[in-house]
Amino acid sequence: MSTNFFVVLPLFLVITLIIWRIWFYKKTVNLNNFNSAWRNILNKEVSFYTDLSPKDRFRFEEEILYFFDDVTITGVEIEINDTDRLLVAASAVIPLFGFPELRYRNINEVLLYKGSFNDEHQTEGEGRNILGKVGSGGMNRLMILSLPALHAGFANENSTTNVGIHEFVHLIDKADGAIDGIPESLMQKQYVAPWLKLMHKEIDDIRKNKSDINPYGATSEVEFLSVASEYFFNNPEAFQKKHPELYELMKKMYRHSF
Repeated sequence: MSTNFFVVLPLFLVITLIIWRIWFYKKTVNLNNFNSAWRNILNKEVSFYTDLSPKDRFRFEEEILYFFDDVTITGVEIEINDTDRLLVAASAVIPLFGFPELRYRNINEVLLYKGSFNDEHQTEGEGRNILGKVGSGGMNRLMILSLPALHAGFANENSTTNVGIHEFVHLIDKADGAIDGIPESLMQKQYVAPWLKLMHKEIDDIRKNKSDINPYGATSEVEFLSVASEYFFNNPEAFQKKHPELYELMKKMYRHSF
């Protein structure tokens, strides 16, 4: 038996172990850590959660604990509380709820700002029109959210916007290596062409003022995915009524039924 065998075998075993931990290993969480006060907050603030069956609520709570275990939530020059943390986690859990086998692998920390910010992440001065952002470059694996905007997304059940969901959908889009408005990590191949067709039709309608979808969705395919997803999850009844084809396709895409 050659010496190379004894060199290659340990290397092979190490690589196999790394792959197994990334794709198959699931950490366990202590479900007793989800206390009744948190449950009361979700019942008050998150209609998506309250509309779930008791079994699915239990899984929603479990996914929140996994999120808390993986991602740090930090207030920048502000004090944050359990409600703030739970709304961040709910924003993450909702878009992936139809995929219990998937979790975010491209984020380590969420920063909560006291208000909107500019391109330099300043919360004072001019140009403060950004409510949420997924970091890149030196800020890779970070997300920034305006705390008031985060709360506003859950405060009105009839709202079509939710900045937390918006930014986490960007992370889902980013997960396949291309930020292009096509979430290939979720979407089955047979839905890609219909999605592109409907997306471009809706973008055209937005530009012609024939759609109630947020005009920001017409700036690019990337933003359309996040904007349409906000509407889909925040106000599914109105979305189904006004955009039935898009609604049915997104139900399949997200594996969700309301």
